Amino acid sequence: MFHSRWLRQVTVMACLGLTAPALAHDDSLDIVAPWEINSPDPSRAGHVFLRMQVAETLTDTDREGRLSSGLATDWQVSDDQLTWRFAIRQGVQFHDGTELTAALAADALQRAASRPGMLDQAPIAAIEGRGNDVVIVLDSPYALLPALLAHSSTQILAPASFGADGQALQVIGTGPYAVTSLQTPQRLAVTRFDAYWGEPAAIEHASYLAAPRGETRALMAQSGDADIVYTLDPASRLRLERTANVALFAEPIPRTVAIKANAAHPALAEREARQALSQAIDRRGIATGILRTPDAAANQLFPPALAAWHQPGLAEQRHDLEEARETLAALGWQRNAQGMLERDGQPFALTLTTFADRPELPIIATVLQDQWRQLGIDVSVNVGNASEIPAGHHDGSLDLGLMARNFGLVPDPLATLREDFGPQGGDWGAMNWSDPQLTELLETLSQTSLPPEQRQTHIAEAATLLNQAMPVIPVAWYVQTAAVTQQVEGFSIDPLERSYRLSDLRWSDT
Repeated sequence: MFHSRWLRQVTVMACLGLTAPALAHDDSLDIVAPWEINSPDPSRAGHVFLRMQVAETLTDTDREGRLSSGLATDWQVSDDQLTWRFAIRQGVQFHDGTELTAALAADALQRAASRPGMLDQAPIAAIEGRGNDVVIVLDSPYALLPALLAHSSTQILAPASFGADGQALQVIGTGPYAVTSLQTPQRLAVTRFDAYWGEPAAIEHASYLAAPRGETRALMAQSGDADIVYTLDPASRLRLERTANVALFAEPIPRTVAIKANAAHPALAEREARQALSQAIDRRGIATGILRTPDAAANQLFPPALAAWHQPGLAEQRHDLEEARETLAALGWQRNAQGMLERDGQPFALTLTTFADRPELPIIATVLQDQWRQLGIDVSVNVGNASEIPAGHHDGSLDLGLMARNFGLVPDPLATLREDFGPQGGDWGAMNWSDPQLTELLETLSQTSLPPEQRQTHIAEAATLLNQAMPVIPVAWYVQTAAVTQQVEGFSIDPLERSYRLSDLRWSDT
């Protein structure tokens, strides 16, 4: 029975241009998701190793997404807010048998701080192990530090994971699963680590396959060639609803489908122009017709899952083409003989760049193209790799980027917002746009432990400013989806996308 499943999987993947898998354990839990494993380096593909529970971080999150202990059992900060001490959990082993110590954890964090990642935004002066504590000294107060230490790029790996030049060669972590095989960029196999410090996993073997094409993933779920498949397009979800022995899951997560706008582009520099583009979007139609989730229509950047940042009672973003036309006319845009907008002899023409790793994005891009054409804007759609959006940000070539931004990369979204909307903007945030008031609000929130009421006031002011200026235009709130074979019990979706929760799973008795 298993060999026939493997042969089907080889046939399916060969037809779709993917590398055929090696014959694996017949009791392996097979997971398929869009994201390639580009490197064993935590700064490049740490999210996969964190989700597969191979590696762990000093801090973690609980079931409600709140900051909790990880490899550090607790932490404290000095009165001047400059020195943080993280007590390292005792009795923890790396997968090669090396004992975790504060010194080794400090070495791993020093390496993380030297690479691109979330940790480089903290004003770190020194990281060292002192006794059983990792001590981090700051140049200035930074209240977000414990939250940053939950980011996948800060995972703690054994010294043997790295070569003499400091480059990552393999992934030796402390999690409930250890790597047995890594074939970049597609495949990862893991096995249960019996010396794990916490609750042992029930399922012994698991594998991960990166399959960027949505139809590939859906076909593998439908044929039974995968046990868990993440990120399904709406058409596949409808088809899988009629597939026996497959259960569908959906969970709202703190991720927003949004449009990144180049505020230096002559047609996008005025706030009113970006607002007009927003008014031309039929969000309810996109949420209902494409995402099959009417409540996903985004009236603001931050979804309800981000309770502190979400503004309850805010009116729905109106779909009003006539008002959008009047707004652009007031900016000097007039229709030409072909019915398209021009100003000073220049057409209102833009390129919208997106990627297919999230299968709904190209469909949404096509709908946006049509809706903006009704407004008189000539939009070309470029479906490429996800890397094209940050690349276009850096070289200035990007006009518009359609993306799905995760505001739950760390337990406090403020860290992501500082990365996206700081004075220099961010790869997945503002482009050629900044606001001194917003910068001051974000800096105050990140540096100081404010009383709850004052903190919430500052958060509301920052959220309001972003919703009005629209350097990033919200379209829909994201719902993570998964198809799971009924042979698996205990499945749930982590709303922060930190973990696939493999250690919760077990094989069904039926």
